[in-house]
Amino acid sequence: MATIRPDDNAIDTAARHYGITLDQSARLEWPALIDGALGSYDVVDQLYADEATPPTTSREHVVPTANENPLSAWYVTTSIPPTSDGVLTGRRVAIKDNVTVAGVPMMNGSRTVEGFTPSRDATVVTRLLAAGATVAGKAVCEDLCFSGSSFTPASGPVRNPWDPQREAGGSSGGSAALVANGDVDFAIGGDQGGSIRIPAAFCGVVGHKPTFGLVPYTG
Repeated sequence: MATIRPDDNAIDTAARHYGITLDQSARLEWPALIDGALGSYDVVDQLYADEATPPTTSREHVVPTANENPLSAWYVTTSIPPTSDGVLTGRRVAIKDNVTVAGVPMMNGSRTVEGFTPSRDATVVTRLLAAGATVAGKAVCEDLCFSGSSFTPASGPVRNPWDPQREAGGSSGGSAALVANGDVDFAIGGDQGGSIRIPAAFCGVVGHKPTFGLVPYTG
């Protein structure tokens, strides 16, 4: 499915959000630049279009209230049941919001991605459900995962469960905070430069970066 191109209003809104001033000349240049970049994405995306499998289970989701989400660690909550029994039966897991869960919104911490809902589960999600886990929701991450702290998410900073006046680390801050707070049994993160290990250390939980290639990045 082709990515929707932002209109002039969306470009202006994004520019203001990031403190960028666009004159008329620059504003006219951006649509062509965006279209050129996304055109390449569309070609790659189309290669896998026929493989998308719609979810066969209910994928209802809820945006929690501030009282229900005091650490601002949840993006949305869900209760997606497992597809079979296994070693994770009875365990609740949070999924970092840069990992796709079919039928559930994905923001990746950024207003740039807001409104996107994936049509397929990431491989790691498929494996979790097959092992008996229940997906309890999406955990807030840093804006496009570009921070080792926890104060850049578009939804607001993730607070440390041990001291809400302090940060939780990043970029998988929501994942670490939810585990440390006892909201879930475990959480999925992503780590290229410390994005699991840093927030785990900040929140006092175990953060494990598996051997490269062991867990597929698909989705």
